[in-house]
Amino acid sequence: MRASKMLISTLREVPAEAEIESHKLMLRAGMMRKMAAGIYNYMPLGLKVLKKIEDIVREEMDNAGAQEFLASALLPSELWKESGRWDAYGAEMFRLTDRNSREFCLGPTHEEVFTDIARNEIKSYKQLPLNLYQIQTKYRDERRPRFGVMRSREFIMKDAYSFDKDQEGLDVSYNKMYEAYVKIFNRCGLDAKCVAADSGAIGGSGSAEFMVKSEVGEDDVVFCTSCDYAANIEKAPATSEMAEKEELKELNKIETPHTKTIEDLAKLFNCSEKKIAKTLIYRADDKVVAVMVRGDREVNEVKVSNALGGVIELDMASESMVKNATNAEVGFVGPIGIKVDRLLVDTEVANMFNFIVGANETGFHIENVNYGRDFEGEVSDFRNITEGEKCPVCGKEITIARGTEVGHIFKLGTKYSDAMNATFIDENGKTKPFIMGCYGIGVTRTMASIIEQHNDENGIIWPLSVAPYHVSIIIANMKDETQITLAEKMHEELENMGIEVFLDDRNERAGVKFKDSELMGIPMRITVGKKVSEGIVEFKLRNGGENENISIEDVYNKIKDEFKKASIELKR
Repeated sequence: MRASKMLISTLREVPAEAEIESHKLMLRAGMMRKMAAGIYNYMPLGLKVLKKIEDIVREEMDNAGAQEFLASALLPSELWKESGRWDAYGAEMFRLTDRNSREFCLGPTHEEVFTDIARNEIKSYKQLPLNLYQIQTKYRDERRPRFGVMRSREFIMKDAYSFDKDQEGLDVSYNKMYEAYVKIFNRCGLDAKCVAADSGAIGGSGSAEFMVKSEVGEDDVVFCTSCDYAANIEKAPATSEMAEKEELKELNKIETPHTKTIEDLAKLFNCSEKKIAKTLIYRADDKVVAVMVRGDREVNEVKVSNALGGVIELDMASESMVKNATNAEVGFVGPIGIKVDRLLVDTEVANMFNFIVGANETGFHIENVNYGRDFEGEVSDFRNITEGEKCPVCGKEITIARGTEVGHIFKLGTKYSDAMNATFIDENGKTKPFIMGCYGIGVTRTMASIIEQHNDENGIIWPLSVAPYHVSIIIANMKDETQITLAEKMHEELENMGIEVFLDDRNERAGVKFKDSELMGIPMRITVGKKVSEGIVEFKLRNGGENENISIEDVYNKIKDEFKKASIELKR
């Protein structure tokens, strides 16, 4: 492709709106432009990368036996109401009505649609197993769109749905998708780790995320320092620290003015935060719920939601709700005499002795409180695991790092087939619900994650497999006909080999062309300059290689070697 015929929109300055490297570089390299908050237009260069990622996804899905399908992005409310998710999905769903007042949404996900297709088209076990997938734009009204396409309102996603006759079949389908995902992310040059995860609004039993480590990631990911265990912090079970047994002491109410924080309490009582239990009050849909954890711990709201079952919205209670439940201000909440619908107690708290809690009276706390004697509740794991705790698999220490989700696979089971009466006739002539799986990849998020892992101070460093162009040919002097002739000949020869070439024939200084080539992340660069009369050109790899003066024939061999290293076949 000739640069002189292209729309090139590179920027030298970092846009003020950009917060992370991928966002900065996608704007600076001219790959996308913002249209509204969380909504972007993809420029020609960015679209080429997206299409290459899509092609890799498509190839591996096809190789795994899945069939491509394309559903409508405009979905009738009836399907969502049938599954029970029309209200459950929440405010992130874009809802609209047509001229006849019929309700629709812009698809944030497509479980209902694929289930509907299956129940209408599949009648017998003989038609199973089946795996359908699509690559399509999704829409979610993010409360706070940020980080470019990492968290946007409109994004491209691959979603697939498997249909099996039994659990054993689902296990096979699930494992095929796992293997396909490993291949996809490897081919994209992305270091992605599979971790255990919570199913969230999608539902189902088994769930795993493919995460990439990122300082700006939206999730905390737990990794074992010894074994292969990895899990989203929402899913990772905490290992309770058992308190040393003590003789139970009498309750004692203590005046504690101006001590609303755990830190203040610890100073006042001259004790560790481990000797304090904090009680937090939540609004769970139409119910009021209290959750107790040790003073130095954090509540895991996903674990709380799962324990409550079917919660749509879980938020911290307002000051008025706290007052109604306790007759006290925030900061003095405790479990004794609290008026809530449910009291959830972390396992660690249930095994503490003579600890301190709020007195449900402003300006007072109670010491020497003990679970079972002074109050009771529902005991389970309701907190976040912390750095240095024991791995739930091998018992060694865990570490915690930030991560970004690029893929997610679910074992849905019969969640949707039961709700939507999606059934088939089995070998014995009985009607049974489909056993389903769901498998998603964020294509746009994968693109951004690749940039996060592959960049330097000069711009993007694309892996060869997804680069918009494989080679840039830079004509140093556009007034030198010899340089132009050779560059055009190399351009033609390389394209005949199946190599995508960015021929920079713009009437710009060579330095400008070098900067653009590096900013765009093109893996290999050939500079046709002063030594062209000797049959010598300059060759440089984008990923840190040195400038080399080599013969034209050697350039071709160098390029072929790079393709061989990347396991990409050329035409010749």
